[in-house]
Amino acid sequence: MALFVGIAVYIFYIVVTGRGETVIPQSVVNYTIKGVDISSHNGDVNFNSLARQGIDFVYIKGTEGTDFKDNKFNVNFRKAAEAGLKVGMYHFFRFDTSGYMQALNVINSLRGLKPDLPVAIDLEQWTNPRGISVDSVVKQVEKMADVLAKEGQEVVIYTNKDGYSRFYRNRLEKYPLWLCSFTDIEEKYDWLFWQYSHRGRLEGVDRLVDMNLFNGNDSVWQKYVKSVVRRIQ
Repeated sequence: MALFVGIAVYIFYIVVTGRGETVIPQSVVNYTIKGVDISSHNGDVNFNSLARQGIDFVYIKGTEGTDFKDNKFNVNFRKAAEAGLKVGMYHFFRFDTSGYMQALNVINSLRGLKPDLPVAIDLEQWTNPRGISVDSVVKQVEKMADVLAKEGQEVVIYTNKDGYSRFYRNRLEKYPLWLCSFTDIEEKYDWLFWQYSHRGRLEGVDRLVDMNLFNGNDSVWQKYVKSVVRRIQ
């Protein structure tokens, strides 16, 4: 009996946290601008191969918390840019550390680099300590975003549907949304990017890769990137 309870709890957990998936949502075919997000866990990535397969953009893990920097960030950033992909950096937000110091970690890691996309703040309960109030988390996220803005960097908030309900809705909606959902997204969500799978298979990446879409056609995409680059550089 305990085994069945454990399985049920696990299934509930991955659904709520956005760490599980079954089939590709049907509406994915409605969007043409495709992207991936990667970190050092994806190993050596052939970005030229990704570009040949129609990938338009890549978000690369840069930092986490106040002092962690992904050891492949700089090389991944450089190679992705050389392959002609639009490049952004993502930061995994830690609930129990200063938003100001997390912003400094991002700023220091971006020195000398010119991203095409806003800094993504990855905001989710996964691996974060529990017992920290929503107000406290939101306050630190806003602090981080404010510091980045002073350095000319815009932000987009990445989260799943649980994080949307807890942290984003009615609190952080002034920032664009990058939503993780393994089902078709309901109209109530006003999203900029959509992460629809953690299990993509692409040539040039030895391991499963996160798959993403932009909410707009090619014309909208080109205008969006130009506007971001103009504002942040």
